[in-house]
Amino acid sequence: MGNDGAESAVESSERWVRLRRRLGAPPERVFRAWADPEELARWLPDRVEGGLAVGSRSTLVWPERRVWWEMVEANPNRNVVFRQPWLPDDRSITTVRVSIEPVGYGSRLTLEDGPFPIDGAGGLDAWAASIEGWTEALAMLRAHLDFSVDLRWRL
Repeated sequence: MGNDGAESAVESSERWVRLRRRLGAPPERVFRAWADPEELARWLPDRVEGGLAVGSRSTLVWPERRVWWEMVEANPNRNVVFRQPWLPDDRSITTVRVSIEPVGYGSRLTLEDGPFPIDGAGGLDAWAASIEGWTEALAMLRAHLDFSVDLRWRL
């Protein structure tokens, strides 16, 4: 019983974000939206500095911020895995896994981001920012892929 209590304590101090979306676009197009810097810049950041090859670190640039992504894995039409920081001082670095499955004429995308250690300084804020950020990002991705619409806020 002592072991069970320790495992529960560890599990309760970490959080994950898990989101699933159905897209009308085929897996090839969904994969390209994440793995090609020009495609990524059509729906998420304003631009990407660097490439998105496995093993590389790129910078996603918005008017108000810059965020690095380190590409860990990319299996064409199946998944993309990258690491990124959620806090400005890199205290909360998570691993994001985007899985793509064919469903009918479209795709099912599953995004997992974490772990977020919520017992540390800023951990809960980073987890909340991830939920909000990825929910918005997946809406922008669907608008781009399924409707050719750019939902990004422009000044």
